[in-house]
Amino acid sequence: MSLRFFNTLSRQLDEFRPLDPAGKQVKLYTCGPTVYDFAHIGNFRAFTFEDLARRYLVYRGYDVVHVMNITDIEDKIIRTVRQTGEPLKQLTGRFSTAFLDDCRALNLLPPHHVPRATDHIPEMLALIGTLMKKGVAYQAPDKSVYFSIAKFARYGQLKKIDADQMRPGERVKLDEYEKESLGDFALWKAWDEADGDIGWDSPWGRGRPGWHIECSAMSMKYLGESLDLHCGGEDLVFPHHEDEIAQSEAATGKPFVRYWLHCAYLLVNGQKMAKRSGNFFTLHDLFAKGYTGRELRYTLIAEHYRRQLNFTFEGIDAARTSLARVDEFLVKLRDVAGGTPVPSPLPSNVATLQTDFEAALDDDLNISAALGVLFNFIRDINKRLAENVVAPAEATAILDTWQRFDTVLGFGMPQAQEAPANIVALANQRLAARKAKDFKRADQIRDELKAKGWIIEDTPKGPKLKRL
Repeated sequence: MSLRFFNTLSRQLDEFRPLDPAGKQVKLYTCGPTVYDFAHIGNFRAFTFEDLARRYLVYRGYDVVHVMNITDIEDKIIRTVRQTGEPLKQLTGRFSTAFLDDCRALNLLPPHHVPRATDHIPEMLALIGTLMKKGVAYQAPDKSVYFSIAKFARYGQLKKIDADQMRPGERVKLDEYEKESLGDFALWKAWDEADGDIGWDSPWGRGRPGWHIECSAMSMKYLGESLDLHCGGEDLVFPHHEDEIAQSEAATGKPFVRYWLHCAYLLVNGQKMAKRSGNFFTLHDLFAKGYTGRELRYTLIAEHYRRQLNFTFEGIDAARTSLARVDEFLVKLRDVAGGTPVPSPLPSNVATLQTDFEAALDDDLNISAALGVLFNFIRDINKRLAENVVAPAEATAILDTWQRFDTVLGFGMPQAQEAPANIVALANQRLAARKAKDFKRADQIRDELKAKGWIIEDTPKGPKLKRL
């Protein structure tokens, strides 16, 4: 099966074909954070889905160039600066650092370029200038510069807006506005007193860029005028991505993005996440409760990206259990594999596993189906491990294949843990007690080991220590 994505632009599953004539390079742009506060788990639902998409493209042999912007000038940021008195650069720098730390905790691959909006004001001014020259933008009496949706015939192609609903002539200066607002949108916002000392000089007077123009200018600088993939949450379809298309295509005369991918909202306990509801969580909130980035990553990507994800603590506990099951499975395989080289060709069951895993992800990144394939395989192999009928070469083939799968999943392979000397000494004492048929003492030592965080498993090859 060929790789297919559900394209928001076409409203159907489209076969993925890169713009690159050689069919290798993929230009990927993902909308990054607006850095006025800590990112929450709803934000990271989108970032983890985008990471999965990038990882699978690389797995499939594509050369991906990934750009993710950081929005460090926007209405909410200015409002926060005004309320807190913290300088703009200090505020946005602090939350940018926190965001990138969270990305590392979730094992998200770092983008190749992470441009900040305030470092690209000249590119935005040039793009606005082009739109002014082409007659699709104008300066209004309020001194701000707006894009005229009436001058762009294809406006509404992403959201599928009926042209009769459009209200050309009305203007919307806010960065984010109600879904029914279809007025001309701001490209450059004239300075006012609420902006304080935040502003840049331009041919149209002092002011600052609108949110939408930022992404167009930065994506085109690093990836060119036409992109393969643009991803984000479904809340960005309108107005942000719709406006990106309009201003970009009006400026260049070329299609802006070939495939648009959007993930569904995240709920918490079946409700919309909100601070006033007490169900608002950042990664730091969950780390404080004892959860790990690995467990959060599993939770956030385990549901297909176009299905609404209902986050619950029962769900993240289940993720912890699932990962422990995977780790235990892989550790058992390592014991069997020893140093056996990878066989060629692969055993038939491992080749089938690979085919089924790839078929699931080829189908619009169906991670739910892919994980189902993996856990069914674990169940079947565990039965054979218990019967001691898995050959070393087969175990090696499974481990090697699983390691390649993990370049997509990003869960990490379990690391071999060497027990400290005092724990090994206790295990040896227990073994000696069993040989002397002093089972009461052997059981006491087992309990002592457990209290110290280790369990001991009796296997055909002798006792094995494992950290709880």
